[in-house]
Amino acid sequence: MRVFATSWRHWRKYLRLSLAAGTAAAALAATGVVASGASAASGSSGGNNGGRSGSPVVGTADGFVRGSSAAGVSEFLGLPYAAPPVGNLRWQPPQPAARWSGVRAATSFAPHCPQSASPFGLASTSENCLYLNVYTPAGGARNRPVMVWIHGGALVTGESNDYNPAALVRDGVVVVTINYRLGALGFLADSALAAQPGGPSGNYGLMDQQAALRWVQRNIGGFGGDRRNVTVFGESAGGLSTLSQLVSPGAQGLFQHAIVESGTYALTQATLASAESAGAAFAAKVGCASNTAACLRSVPVSTILADQNAGAGGYQPNIDGDVLPQSIGTALSSGQFNHVPVIIGTNHDEWRLFVGLEQAEGGPAVTAANYQSMIAGTLGVSATVAAAIAAQYPLTAYASPAEALGAVGTDAIFACNGLAAEESLAKYVPTYAYEFADENAPELYLPPEGFPYGAAHASEIQYLFSLNTVAFPAMLSASQQRLAAIMKGYWTNLAKFGRPGGGWPRFSVAQPVWRDLVPPQPVNETGFAAEHHCSFWAALG
Repeated sequence: MRVFATSWRHWRKYLRLSLAAGTAAAALAATGVVASGASAASGSSGGNNGGRSGSPVVGTADGFVRGSSAAGVSEFLGLPYAAPPVGNLRWQPPQPAARWSGVRAATSFAPHCPQSASPFGLASTSENCLYLNVYTPAGGARNRPVMVWIHGGALVTGESNDYNPAALVRDGVVVVTINYRLGALGFLADSALAAQPGGPSGNYGLMDQQAALRWVQRNIGGFGGDRRNVTVFGESAGGLSTLSQLVSPGAQGLFQHAIVESGTYALTQATLASAESAGAAFAAKVGCASNTAACLRSVPVSTILADQNAGAGGYQPNIDGDVLPQSIGTALSSGQFNHVPVIIGTNHDEWRLFVGLEQAEGGPAVTAANYQSMIAGTLGVSATVAAAIAAQYPLTAYASPAEALGAVGTDAIFACNGLAAEESLAKYVPTYAYEFADENAPELYLPPEGFPYGAAHASEIQYLFSLNTVAFPAMLSASQQRLAAIMKGYWTNLAKFGRPGGGWPRFSVAQPVWRDLVPPQPVNETGFAAEHHCSFWAALG
């Protein structure tokens, strides 16, 4: 199925540090030994390094870090995995972080990457943002599975700080949450920024994610994690990022499992030439008509944020020939991706979030009178095609025009692209498909807009994490808490065993079965493709 045109519109390998020439902390990291007897899991005394009860100290390749422990979880916050991408390092592949002496405090979050304030992220103008956080079980066990979370936000907003994975950690895994460059700072492609003449540009945020995964390979043993058993998972843009890492040669061997939540909205990427043409237009817009790297690197962050792409479309990776040699959908269908077991799925009412967001930002409500024009605007199609879609999704079949448009956007942009990805993956790797379908899931990000949000985009996140910063926090009911516990078990089981278990069958083209994530107990379903009109969308494409 073709991807509709909507408003969703030379990386080398990361330099390996020489442990032999490094500090004593680097040597400790190489062996996974915790500094001076301090246990990352137990929070025992740090001895000569000044540790104290509840303050575990760990040696990394860059130096010692001191975290904190409470309620069975040790936290190490704000750890640098790459140098600040400022000055001449703006729009460059990530470089190694500087080492430090002594013991670095790791008890508070570091700055997150530049973005404007939104329901999905806190405002920031700090380019010094390439940090990650490690959460590990107390108790001193070693070689635990590792899960690396990539946050969503249209590659424009979001931060690692929001997601508290304590419940996952207490199920026996180490969790790492990361920041990565966003918006134009993370994904601007411009020939002036190519590492060499004629070389690729853009995809810096994806390079950051790979740098974080390489940090995990070097250091996670000291935190009780197994670098040979890493699961990458993410939602929305984090899911798209996870797919990107699946198909990126540079990520080969850096993870052994993947979980893609609502990340299939963009399976076709722009060519490098197209992306660099857009980059040249951006350069002129910010006062760099000369289109030189020096000019672009001198532009204030505030100007970049004001002039970059905004809204639900955000940014997307481009086919740069290095980080991404081809579009995601092409790579999946041909089997040219990193072959690991995958959990992948979408939410039953994805697009209702964006219908609500449009209204919350002052846009018109969906009505019978504007329904077809709203379809055309959402999908970038002609009035004739919009009329055919409206006939397939008649208003009489839905409780409100908003819910009808929500179904159109869900199916065209998320669900049926999800089906295409699931069918491609299942030909080559163990694939476990799901649909999150709790129609009463609390809406975290938006106020009421006159229609039920249902299982909207991002609504499953609260079933996996405690959220530190959301605009409208809500409590889960007893049956929803039961579903949440089961979902956490599925996710951590994939990390531990390579399969979710619990009666969740593998997906195949011959026997397409989805796990319907509904409270209190998920069930298997086979009617996903029909419910989401995927044959219609395939024929229309």
